[in-house]
Order: sequence, then structure tokens, then C-alpha cells
Amino acid sequence: MEPESLPAELILTQSRQSLGNIRLNWTPQPGNYLDYKGQTYAVLERRHRYLLKSGRYRLHKIALYVQSAPRPTEKSLVDGRWVLGDASCEYNANSELVRCAVNPDGPCQSCRYYEPIQQNLSNSDIPYRKSR
Repeated sequence: MEPESLPAELILTQSRQSLGNIRLNWTPQPGNYLDYKGQTYAVLERRHRYLLKSGRYRLHKIALYVQSAPRPTEKSLVDGRWVLGDASCEYNANSELVRCAVNPDGPCQSCRYYEPIQQNLSNSDIPYRKSR
């Protein structure tokens, strides 16, 4: 095994069916996308599997729970991480997995629900809004 290569098993989330094993040179996080055998998958969950060897546990492989998904065309950079959709919208979920509640499939461009975030109000004035 190469030192920078990470063994991973791809598992479909809905059916728990294994798609196969791959080696990655990066550590996938939930919300990342990867291509496998001509299909694009969204990583929903990551689990580490360890092996006891010489009295120590060592990372054996990573199980990636994925689902088939197209790569998003709309992304915004918020606090050093990519989120789906237009982060300047009041309804944006600030999530790597979900765009928003009112238009989850998008697109954000020309969405009739678009509402710009009002910067002049404090978070205490908006009871349903989490601080950013």
C-alpha cells in the first residue's frame, strides 16, 4: 500500500449495497463528490474501519456511504467551505448537502423565493435564524 493512498469502500446509502473498493489520495468529507465507473456520487457519511495489528489499532479502510447525484453547478464559499446554492439568500441552508428548504433542487438563479439577507438586523431580531 502506498503511504498516501487511502483504501475506501463505496456503499450505496439506500440499499447498503457495496459498489466496490477504491484508493484515494484525498480524504473525502460528507458533501464532497467523487466519480466512480463513470457515475458521480455525493458522499453522505464517512466511517473509519480499524484493524488490530501488533497490539495497536490501525486505520484499515474508510467506508463511504454515497448516493448517485449530479455535481452542483451553484456553489458559494462561506467561512472557508463550499455550500450549495447562493449563500446571499435568506433561505440558503449553508450546507454541503442541502441547498434550501423552499427550492432544494434549484436553481438559485431566477428563483422566485430569493430574498437577500438583511445585514442591518441583529440575530436576536430574527427568531428563526441561526447565527452565521
